[in-house]
Amino acid sequence: MAGEKGAAPELGREAYGRCELCPRRCGAARLEGRPGMCGMTSTLMVARSALHFWEEPPISGEAGSGAIFFSGCPLRCVFCQNHEISSGGFGLPVTAPRLAEMMLELQAQGALNVNLVTPLHFAPHVREAVLLARGAGLEVPVVCNTSGYELPEVVRALADVVDVWLTDFKYASPALAAELSRARDYPSLAAASLAVMVDAVRAAGGRACAPDGAMRRGVVVRHLVLPEHVDDSCAVLDCVWDIAGNDVDLSVMNQYTPNEACRRAGGALARGVTDEEYELVLCHADDLGFERIWWQEGGTVSESFVPAFDATGVEGPELGAAGAAPEV
Repeated sequence: MAGEKGAAPELGREAYGRCELCPRRCGAARLEGRPGMCGMTSTLMVARSALHFWEEPPISGEAGSGAIFFSGCPLRCVFCQNHEISSGGFGLPVTAPRLAEMMLELQAQGALNVNLVTPLHFAPHVREAVLLARGAGLEVPVVCNTSGYELPEVVRALADVVDVWLTDFKYASPALAAELSRARDYPSLAAASLAVMVDAVRAAGGRACAPDGAMRRGVVVRHLVLPEHVDDSCAVLDCVWDIAGNDVDLSVMNQYTPNEACRRAGGALARGVTDEEYELVLCHADDLGFERIWWQEGGTVSESFVPAFDATGVEGPELGAAGAAPEV
């Protein structure tokens, strides 16, 4: 990936040789089997491939989103609900052709889209698989579902195979990002990556939806409100507005649920978000002028949105009974 800063990298398998696919730029020799900061080698690992009904309405609709959950993650969020796959290493090894097959299988099940969840530390495989799937008849949109902690140049390199960006924007404060996700540079990189996503969608013709409201092209920015951090949430919305205005859909979530580690540690993160905290953030979004705001009603619990990571839909013709994949 060496080259001018901001240039789109080459995304062949050689990118795993001295890995700089994420902002950690850890330089791990993933091709030699050494895990990067994401916890993964160059072997593509997938934990689940199935219809998913708990995304925003333009993404899930009534038919469901075809969600493919990738193992590993460059972030280390203390409140992570997907720790079994983000840092626990659960998943089965697959090849790019098998990943392409999974996309086509989800389309055959009626999925509104193919929803790639935390995929960009496997960007070379992802790009290859999407191109293979499209060549074999994939017609539904491809959604990149990301934490927002990405290199803008990697986002740019995937822009021609991604139709919808479903991105988090977690923090405006570098100190809070360092404390909760070990990523002080999160705010600046999330902002820079969002700008690339918005520019890519604008260049492709802007936001587009099917007659039933299903998003065909666009950007959805998610923000999870955290207890006692309303000021930072409002600062996040200010940043998103400054970058994109109404060229994005905004999803403000109240589903924060303390995991066991947060409950043990005590403090603000040991409780959920109050109705008052959530309303303050929603009102700020409205005051800024966002026209498309998705919000959650009632007492949501984030664990109810976490599917069973049991390798559903992952095994196929290329995976034998033992789950062993051919050479990657």
